[in-house]
Amino acid sequence: MRVLIADDHDLVREAIATLLTQEGIAEVQTVSDLEQALDLVRDQGAFDLVMLDYKMPGMNGLEGLAKMQAANEGRPVAILSGNMSRAAVQDAISRGAAGFVPKTLASHSLGNAVRFMIAGETFAPYNFMQQDDTPVGNLSMRETEVLRGLCNGLSNKEIARDLDLQEATIKLHVKTLCRKLEAKNRTHAAMIAHERNLL
Repeated sequence: MRVLIADDHDLVREAIATLLTQEGIAEVQTVSDLEQALDLVRDQGAFDLVMLDYKMPGMNGLEGLAKMQAANEGRPVAILSGNMSRAAVQDAISRGAAGFVPKTLASHSLGNAVRFMIAGETFAPYNFMQQDDTPVGNLSMRETEVLRGLCNGLSNKEIARDLDLQEATIKLHVKTLCRKLEAKNRTHAAMIAHERNLL
């Protein structure tokens, strides 16, 4: 099995590659943006599965998905993300994505998901697809998205990139949601969210 991972977060990219290798995936290659991924596919031929980070350079929303689908000769192309709304995931799948792989997926589940998609099935975590994309309590929709990012262990910079906002804006949202949740800090806010099953 040949898998290509395209993600501009070095640590995330290498961690996923290592996990897949440990799970018995024969060949795992990594690149940091869409153009490199497209070049590699053109040079080496189609991969059994390509996983694209939703927010990396060159993706431009789901335009990158369509480009890679064409380049990979119809073989599975999945979306990888640390913070993506259920509506965006459904949109990607409706456009032919092989699935959605959260960056927080456990290693064993990740291996199974990859094999599942290579076999021609569509993968999306059941718990994620059951999430309600409505605001939590007295939080706004945007504050709820930021809180989800905090719960996934993302930094302000990563949340800003995933939501296509400025880092300063995320800091303001974190401050507001901490006040609303009566949390001392971002870690405390994530703990409260988990304890109350807010997400």
